[in-house]
Amino acid sequence: MTTPTPTTPELTAVDDTLRTVLSSGSRPGRQDALSTSLTFAWRALLKIKHVPEQLFDVTAFPLMLTLMFTYLFGGALAGSTQEYLQFFLPGILVQTVAMITMYTGLALNTDISKGVFDRFRSLPIWRPSALVGALLGDVVRYTLAATMVIVLGVVLGFRPGAGVGGVLLAVLLLLVFSFSLAWAWAAVGLIVRTPNAVMGVSMMVLFPLTFASNIFVDPETMPGWLQAFVNVNPISHLVTAARGLMHGTVTTAQVGWVLLACAVLVVVFAPLTMRLYRRKS
Repeated sequence: MTTPTPTTPELTAVDDTLRTVLSSGSRPGRQDALSTSLTFAWRALLKIKHVPEQLFDVTAFPLMLTLMFTYLFGGALAGSTQEYLQFFLPGILVQTVAMITMYTGLALNTDISKGVFDRFRSLPIWRPSALVGALLGDVVRYTLAATMVIVLGVVLGFRPGAGVGGVLLAVLLLLVFSFSLAWAWAAVGLIVRTPNAVMGVSMMVLFPLTFASNIFVDPETMPGWLQAFVNVNPISHLVTAARGLMHGTVTTAQVGWVLLACAVLVVVFAPLTMRLYRRKS
């Protein structure tokens, strides 16, 4: 039994019906850069919901570092853990958040290896929104890590001289710096081939930057050649500004050096990351 072939009038009627249905609703407009970036930021947070183990680096890791260094070095370096904590906590806060910025490049490299970003590039959206959204989503992770360190510090006896306002300003400055630094790891994530390579390169850079700084001790106790490096280290400038904001001794120059470092990071690595992103096959 054969199916009768529709005649020309029937085909015309079907075409007219389809045109009517398709033209009855307005087509969605092109989304702006902010909305698409926020959508990708929300995607980054949803990944945490489905894989909560990702929160380990912003919960257990900050608590472990704060407790370990406070009670290991506090008595030896300052005579008491309470006295050392007032000097040390702003520094460990910076180190904790700076260390987890590398996960931006790690997550990006993982998405690329799975082919997810190839789909994003085919969408009619603002090109950088996938990258910017991922970085904005990571800011929430940085905020959570900073909150964990500060709450634990207060429980242990940390008392900021500038009060809550100074602490909030220090965290805000730290988030701006971390967002800027994450662009560098995004570029690394686009260059190297595997997530393990991203972590290896990041740790190779972050370890000397964080440990050869003024986080743990006053640079005046260091040899001259090491002081020279510590004094130009952007992590040292960030720690100095964070301490000043928390204890009410900050100067405009201290904050200015940090903002200058942020501007240099964004100006250098944001265009480089976008160029690599466009050329990524």
